[in-house]
Amino acid sequence: MKKKWDEFKTRQVQIDQLDDRMLLLNLYLTQAITLVVGVIWVLVSRRNPIQLLEIPIQYTPFLWGAGFAAIAIILDLLVSRFVPEEATDDGGINERLFRDRPLWHIVVIAFIVSICEELLFRGAIQHTLGIYWTSIVFAAIHVRYLRHWVPTAMVFGISYGLGYIYQYTESLWAPITAHFIIDLIMGLILRYRREV
Repeated sequence: MKKKWDEFKTRQVQIDQLDDRMLLLNLYLTQAITLVVGVIWVLVSRRNPIQLLEIPIQYTPFLWGAGFAAIAIILDLLVSRFVPEEATDDGGINERLFRDRPLWHIVVIAFIVSICEELLFRGAIQHTLGIYWTSIVFAAIHVRYLRHWVPTAMVFGISYGLGYIYQYTESLWAPITAHFIIDLIMGLILRYRREV
């Protein structure tokens, strides 16, 4: 039994070895873990996760989120235009995740990821560690980008910006909105760019 566990632990899986079902299972499982850890962290911090996710009466946080998302997407498109593809390669994970996905499923993925990750990173970790260290952790968990400094720097910068708009608006919906729009638009670009 121990030998099988050691083989399982050390076995590195390449993206082309995962079928679509396993890729989605991995995505949704990691988001479920992220959500649970985020809720527990918020509760341990003696804060209320339901209050954190309370939808604001004013639309200002949503505007901040949309504005930040527009800036992040424009910067990402500029980088992808002028930086060689091998310097921004994520190992093909994003391509595999979105290339054959129907529109409704891209929307669902973007929504789930934005809620789960922002609750953990902005709602929980940032409250404890601050924007800078939260952005370091955020960049580190996006491990597929760590092989190249350009996407790692971009993930760090986006995380820092998400932290700033959360702090400025005092609403978790600002970074949730930005994260959702960024993931949605980038997912749609990956999905439909081959058809143009």
